[in-house]
Amino acid sequence: MEYWRQCALWLISCKVLPPNHRVTWDSAQVFDLAQTLRDGVLLCQLLNNLRAKSINLKEINLRPQMSQFLCLKNIRTFLNACSDIFNMRMSDLFEAFDLFDVRDFGKVMDTLSRLSHSPFAQQAGIRPFPTEESLEDEDIYNDLEDLIDKDVVEDEEELYDSVYDEGGEVYEDLMKTEAVPPPQKQTETDIWSCCVAEIKLTEEKYTETLESIEKYFMTPLRKFVSPTEIEKVFINIPDLVKVHKGLMHDIQDSIINKSAQNLYQIFITYKERLLIYGIYCSQVEIAIAVLDYICREKEDVRLKLEECSKRANNGKFTLRDLLVVPMQRVLKYHLLLQELVKHTHDAADKSNLRMALDAMKDLAQYVNEVKRDNETLREIDQYQRSIENLNHSLRNYGRPKGDGEVRVATVDKRTKQDRHIFLFDIAVIVCKRRGDNYELKEVIDLNHFKITNNPTTDKENRKWSYGFYLTHNQGQTGFEFFFKTREMKKKWMEQFDMALSNICPENAHSNLHEFRMHTFEKDDVLQLLSHAPKGDLQPGIPVPQVWGRSPQRVPGEIWLLWEVQSGIRHVEAAERVCGEKTD
Repeated sequence: MEYWRQCALWLISCKVLPPNHRVTWDSAQVFDLAQTLRDGVLLCQLLNNLRAKSINLKEINLRPQMSQFLCLKNIRTFLNACSDIFNMRMSDLFEAFDLFDVRDFGKVMDTLSRLSHSPFAQQAGIRPFPTEESLEDEDIYNDLEDLIDKDVVEDEEELYDSVYDEGGEVYEDLMKTEAVPPPQKQTETDIWSCCVAEIKLTEEKYTETLESIEKYFMTPLRKFVSPTEIEKVFINIPDLVKVHKGLMHDIQDSIINKSAQNLYQIFITYKERLLIYGIYCSQVEIAIAVLDYICREKEDVRLKLEECSKRANNGKFTLRDLLVVPMQRVLKYHLLLQELVKHTHDAADKSNLRMALDAMKDLAQYVNEVKRDNETLREIDQYQRSIENLNHSLRNYGRPKGDGEVRVATVDKRTKQDRHIFLFDIAVIVCKRRGDNYELKEVIDLNHFKITNNPTTDKENRKWSYGFYLTHNQGQTGFEFFFKTREMKKKWMEQFDMALSNICPENAHSNLHEFRMHTFEKDDVLQLLSHAPKGDLQPGIPVPQVWGRSPQRVPGEIWLLWEVQSGIRHVEAAERVCGEKTD
């Protein structure tokens, strides 16, 4: 059996790849395995499967997509852990670009083979590889570098979802209710009653969990750690306890005393109060990192936490486990109500419940945006730390759209230079790579440029010949960007087009539209969402400015933007039927 197939089977044995992954197909090639491992995500998960907590998965980037920088960071995180935790020699490790550019994929597999023979891997009881001689021709690795940027593999979402879903299993375990055998034949009324009962029971169990965190962990720890550390670890748990004690009481009263007739109104009323999840969700990752640090540095605290776990739940769940449960719960309300709406047939009741469902969908969207923005801010900060001579914040340029190696020439000089670019919503950061870091060369403000294709370069049909122009709107010196392959050029043109369309939306200056800058307060986010017709809002695209809408009620396209809890600003486009009145 080929060496790479033996490697793939070992990864399946390590539960990094599913048994039916495409690398197992008869038509599979070594390229498929290289592309699967290229972003470093699964390699980091591999180490955690061999030895728990070898790598903190919050420190890696789970969906690096078009970012060479983030892929390389993941790969280097894997290599450092191989050296520091698995005690592998540097001579046994491949270099980051051996994998990312697949310059030497054979060396990558050699590293994995040595890892499979390491003591930790042996303790896991997984048979190392190779298990038999391989007769394959080494030439099969030679063309990988040319293929890697040509053949784009669809994002394997389910693969990444299995890497990091912290809190899901803990939440489900906590919310378990006593199993009651269903009637032989359930009526719609029975199902409706079950849905209502689930809302009540899970809210009771969740509130009990929050109270447990406060009573059995937060209060005892005050004697062991500083007030600042308490605040960082527990964030606003006391506020959540107060809100959910009230919510639980109102849900119980509605279901027990009012046949759930006003249940919809409770969720609509509590939408505003549940906004505090924006604070919690934006800080929970920091909270867990602080908790991990305290446990490493303070033995007495670690022992106290073990004692607290035993008192709280017989040691079944740690404080670390419980801190991620609120993230899970706040995203469940719209799912619970969705099921209730489905089994409600009275027209008036259904209409009322749909309003409650919309309110909880708005809340879930808000929380997801906060989560996404915090991931993005973490990425931006990583870029910031890696670029030398950068004296201003990259957060001013909006959401990153990709980064990677290009060749750049000014239109007048025509000399191509190797550069690494970071593309944001309103700027291109042009750098020169120096080892693992970058030296800032230029910041191109996209407000003053437009993109123009250069089809003549495609005809040359050789590496680094595929280009397009970035032309200055006022005729000043422009730039030409060259890419390794036609496919890479196409991907980058799409990202540049998207950035430019965010700066100036299509038809922005037509129909007497008058756009102005405005930053909405974070609490206005749900107001914007709730006033927009459902289905009209598209996923948010943050930009560093906030477009206000026209003071006149003009038909056409209206752009809503805001600044959410994390500080990244958003744009949402809501299309209106021509002539329709909008509030």
